[in-house]
Amino acid sequence: MPHSFARFAGMMCVGAILGACASTTTNIAPQKIPTQETAHVSDSKENKTEQAAQVRVELGRRYMEQGKLDVAMENLQKALQYDPNYVDAHTVIAALYQRIGNVTAADQHYARAAELAPKSGDANNNYGQFLCAEGKYVQAQTYFGRAMQDPFYKTPEVLYANAGSCLLKQGGHLDEAAGYFRKALDVSPNNPDALYQMANVLYQKEDYFHARAFIQRFEAAAKPDPAALLLARNIEVKLGHADSARDYAKRLRQDFPDSQQVRDLDAAAPEAQ
Repeated sequence: MPHSFARFAGMMCVGAILGACASTTTNIAPQKIPTQETAHVSDSKENKTEQAAQVRVELGRRYMEQGKLDVAMENLQKALQYDPNYVDAHTVIAALYQRIGNVTAADQHYARAAELAPKSGDANNNYGQFLCAEGKYVQAQTYFGRAMQDPFYKTPEVLYANAGSCLLKQGGHLDEAAGYFRKALDVSPNNPDALYQMANVLYQKEDYFHARAFIQRFEAAAKPDPAALLLARNIEVKLGHADSARDYAKRLRQDFPDSQQVRDLDAAAPEAQ
């Protein structure tokens, strides 16, 4: 069997929570960006705890974007003091705990968000992503499945791609993973993650001709990263297209000279380069 060059598509990308990641999205409804002054105004209105919690969550998100994690934590903890059952507060503070390496606290808050909103595609997808990142693959699929039951989920293509990527990370399950990627592409035909992963699955299944078609679609939809360039190069090698393989290897070395993929390529036998 060929070596798997599967890339786990940014499973727990903290940037997604802050609106910077497209592949693995933690969705929280955007609010008007507050200031510390508006936070104190809200604090003084004891009968508007939900509004105060929302303001604090938005402050927390803003400070996370700026890398001011201590101030972000202070605001998110304050939000949960105002409203212990505010789902967005649990989600964002979970991401913050994950970012600083407190996996236990992150798990507790992601789980609490899913418990408070059991039918929410967002809450279940977020927890599924976290569980998969922690190697709890079977549990992750349970939450992905729950997320898929939400008829109002706004980005199902992301959810399907997450579920499929998690199956690949688990190992095996190629056909089931491909089914999820095809569903993602049914919703969004140019979804880069699903296109890349379909090429990856087909490469592992030794269907190099169709793998090439998907990696070419990926290149048309997004700027290739090191993993995609290496996969494209490997597909060309398997198809016997030596010139194309060398072109991809050259691009990989020129565009991403310090990448792990370049080191992997350099470590290969000379005839395989």
